[in-house]
Amino acid sequence: MPPAAAALTQRFWPGPLTIVLRKTDTIPDIVTAGLPSVALRVPDHPVARSLIAATGRPLAAPSANPFGYISPTAAEHVAAQLGEQLPLILDGGPCRVGVESSIVSFVDRDPALLRAGGIGLEDIEAVIGPVRVDTDRSLPLAPGQLPRHYAPRTPIALVASPGQIAPAERAGVALLLPQPSADSSGFAHVEVLSPDGQLGTVAANLFAALRRLDDAGFERIVAVAIPEIGLGRAIMDRLRRASM
Repeated sequence: MPPAAAALTQRFWPGPLTIVLRKTDTIPDIVTAGLPSVALRVPDHPVARSLIAATGRPLAAPSANPFGYISPTAAEHVAAQLGEQLPLILDGGPCRVGVESSIVSFVDRDPALLRAGGIGLEDIEAVIGPVRVDTDRSLPLAPGQLPRHYAPRTPIALVASPGQIAPAERAGVALLLPQPSADSSGFAHVEVLSPDGQLGTVAANLFAALRRLDDAGFERIVAVAIPEIGLGRAIMDRLRRASM
């Protein structure tokens, strides 16, 4: 493990940070989809850590959702999508962070951010210095790099403010807000992610809110953008891919 990668693990593990390293021959290709690298993470949830401890070895697993759809943040989301295919669902309660882990690759000489996530880029760079952002690829090296991902079935539009939607165009449309807004009348439904706009709360509630709106049968969803700072980068990454 390169020194910079070790520094990140010492600062952020256990937690929502995934490190990508060149793999050794002890790791089967089926674990890495044939890639010469492997993604490693140490979760901080006590249930996940207890499962790993009971197993006595590292665990390899995919995400518990159909490819490209909204990630699950609660056991009921997994049950709704995959329940009949699974013999057991281990319920540890709602996800605390809400968005997936940040993925930092050390496969090349310089570290690269492959996915914005629960650890802000600014926090990562505060530990190891500049990090190249490589979050968009036609041939992805990590989950969530395709232009359209984390997407509901309902069309979603990303706007700077609710005022971009004319009053006559708000019927049948759900509005997704990071915090309350005075300009929200006329929409079929208004979903507020945080009463005070705290990014941690916005991130924790994002995917569950998108699922509720997707299941409600609205003509489309309009999501209001937020500044891409800290967790805001990951939140906007998910909303941008959902709106493609």
